[in-house]
Amino acid sequence: MFLDLITVKVKLFAIYQEVYQQDEITLKMPQKSQVKDILNVIFEQKPELAKWGNITKLAVNLEFVNPNFVIKHGDEIALIPPVSGG
Repeated sequence: MFLDLITVKVKLFAIYQEVYQQDEITLKMPQKSQVKDILNVIFEQKPELAKWGNITKLAVNLEFVNPNFVIKHGDEIALIPPVSGG
């Protein structure tokens, strides 16, 4: 069975941006994917980021969401880990 794919933009901040060396990536995902599926793809590509998964805030189209939120074609997902500074 052929799965229709959607395209989403993933905005990267802090450690995610450092590891990818860019501030956003584009992913193709199966329809009805959840935000947590985006994290799984990220962690498969860059396993060193997995330790940040449980403390990363997730946003879709500028609204914070839970990991089970279903994404749609064209959504903008932001991965926001805690940052420190002073």
